[in-house]
Amino acid sequence: MGTYGLLMVAPALTLLVWAAAQDLRSRRIPNWLTFSLVLSGIAQSIAFGAIVSPAGSLLGLAVGFAIPFVLFAMGALGGGDVKLLAGVGAWFGPQAALNVFIIAALVGAVMVVAQALAQRRGKILLRNTAVLAVNLAHVGDVGLDHAKATGRSCRSVDRPLPYAVPVLIAMAVLIASSWRS
Repeated sequence: MGTYGLLMVAPALTLLVWAAAQDLRSRRIPNWLTFSLVLSGIAQSIAFGAIVSPAGSLLGLAVGFAIPFVLFAMGALGGGDVKLLAGVGAWFGPQAALNVFIIAALVGAVMVVAQALAQRRGKILLRNTAVLAVNLAHVGDVGLDHAKATGRSCRSVDRPLPYAVPVLIAMAVLIASSWRS
């Protein structure tokens, strides 16, 4: 990705930085921000020099929405987080949405472990992770409502993870890796 490519993604990066700042401050991502990301992603797909085709943008939107929606249904992510990744998909396509999701999950895991250790809750995190894993493995037996309730009762850190921050870091990693290639 050259300078032109970086200029093309500047609006998306600006919105992602804004979302990360909002999420850090209030643990919420405003609808106007996520919808701006989605709509601008679709709009750029029909512009000259688009990052992805209109079909790729819509497929990316669908993939970016569907993957985190599963976690939203289980109570692990908020609605703004789902819409944020949908916006990433609208801008960069389905493969990028999947890559950002995976990288953001790894970055988020590191952040949660660091936060738990800083709060001296490492053992609690380990125990809660095991309890949640068993509940998820047996979600067919215990039911989704029970798994969600267990997730809410097994908080290992004081505040929920501001998911927009790992998404921003993941997007920066992807852009930096494409810049070098």
